Amino acid sequence: MDGGDYSVAGGVEDVYGEDAASMDQPVTPWTVSVASGYSLMRDPRHNKGLAFTEKERDAHYLRGLLPPVVLTQELQEKKLMHNLRQYQVPLQRYMALMDLQERNERLFYKLLVDNVEELLPVVYTPTVGEACQKYGSIFRRPQGLYISLKEKGKILEVLKNWPERSVQVIVVTDGERILGLGDLGCQGMGIPVGKLSLYTALGGVRPSACLPITIDVGTNNEKLLNDEFYIGLRQRRATGQEYAELLHEFMSAVKQNYGEKVLIQFEDFANHNAFELLARYSSSHLVFNDDIQGTASVVLAGLLAALRLLGGTLADHRFLFLGAGEAGTGIAELIALEMSKQTGNPIEENRKKIWLVDSRGLIVDSRKESLQHFKKPWAHEHEPVMELVDAVKAIKPTVLIGTSGVGKQFTKEVVEAMAALNEKPLIMALSNPTSQAECTAEEAYTWSEGRAIFASGSPFDPFEYDGKVFVPGQANNAYIFPGFGLGVIICGAIRVHDDMLLAASEALALQVTEEHYEKGLIYPPFSDIRKISANIAAKVAAKAYELGLASHLPQPKDLVKYAESCMYSPKYRTYR
Repeated sequence: MDGGDYSVAGGVEDVYGEDAASMDQPVTPWTVSVASGYSLMRDPRHNKGLAFTEKERDAHYLRGLLPPVVLTQELQEKKLMHNLRQYQVPLQRYMALMDLQERNERLFYKLLVDNVEELLPVVYTPTVGEACQKYGSIFRRPQGLYISLKEKGKILEVLKNWPERSVQVIVVTDGERILGLGDLGCQGMGIPVGKLSLYTALGGVRPSACLPITIDVGTNNEKLLNDEFYIGLRQRRATGQEYAELLHEFMSAVKQNYGEKVLIQFEDFANHNAFELLARYSSSHLVFNDDIQGTASVVLAGLLAALRLLGGTLADHRFLFLGAGEAGTGIAELIALEMSKQTGNPIEENRKKIWLVDSRGLIVDSRKESLQHFKKPWAHEHEPVMELVDAVKAIKPTVLIGTSGVGKQFTKEVVEAMAALNEKPLIMALSNPTSQAECTAEEAYTWSEGRAIFASGSPFDPFEYDGKVFVPGQANNAYIFPGFGLGVIICGAIRVHDDMLLAASEALALQVTEEHYEKGLIYPPFSDIRKISANIAAKVAAKAYELGLASHLPQPKDLVKYAESCMYSPKYRTYR
């Protein structure tokens, strides 16, 4: 296959010929012959509901199993969106969408692709958080794979129970730190399921190539341990060697079963495990931690875009973080890396422009002995400062970033101090869900008298201040990980390198236009997300080829076009 041939979709064999066939070519939805179309209607991948044509109803034994009307997919979509909008409670919308995914996969993704801004908060943060909290009571049919301590020694067999052979992306959690909600144990499954639906809708990765996994090692959440409807192991979390051995068996089994090029995304692990797993497996597996690397990449993209509003280069600014966990230190490190790339200065020098505050105050040199290892690089020379507002006054940052997981920390005094120091203070309140945000969009704009450039992790509505409408940016990882994953898959990358994350950030920043800047936006609207993802995928793949980490050779001539040709389309196929 020469570099300009775009006939292979997704780069792996495709059992049904669904993705390799062009859109107008009919496909066969059966792999075995059946005497009734009843099971076809029960198969979410091939079911079209009332959109089966007259010809298909005859050919596939569906006569009489459906009412006589034949609808288009567009009309089905219109009806479902109308129904969804009737629900007042977001959790009911979530449940209705999950039912649709179980019933008619293509229609589910069509809805998501065409109504991304409206439905993203339902299938992802903030609603997915509530769904995880109540997962035991809303649980209907299991999705994904559950691997618990009971399966120790048998993980490879468990993976073989999954019906799909050619898996390209796995999102795995152990449920210990779900969003800002804490330990939800086995009920954390909502997160990998939600993330992977975005890999498909926003990044165009085929649904059959996605595998959500929850590793259940117990939970320390008393409420769940005493809940009669809890779906996981009723024991306290395994730690230490027992935990490490289970994870090691899992990582080895994944590689053995799916090969070298399956992307394993770690999701919502507790800090100590997250850093350790990433460090341990990044040299032997294709691994990515969205909380550390995805968040860092999306925030860096926002900062690069904001420079066009703030002026200066990245190295001209001073950064203050509230929160020094996975997200905070991950973002800080990527900012320092990008500064090195731009200026050629050593990374140690760049780190001095970045300060972090944790629960014990400003991270300074005199605290070095007691700090966790991932905080040590950020301990600079300064006297101790306990309160955030005093840290703002002492450090005089131009950018304030919240990754604390604790709401309402950017108080009026803090925002006013930022506004007194800067003509245009950049304030990013990144903690999820909305209830945990460090401040709201309204507070940031009001307390800074309309001068702040604001972005948050969960969505906020536009806000009018002094006759001007401000549209808050959403620093949502969903801008990065679907395109990043697609890029890794289409080039057959075998490892993730930091430069690939920088490439993703730069690609996203380039998608922000003058028109967006006029509204105060530092992120492009989600309505263009598939185009954005294709551009990110192309930049990530190009970097992997440059670094010698790509295995799909030769390199396609036009990577953006190639990425677009590999993206799953949720339009119905014609069945012969």
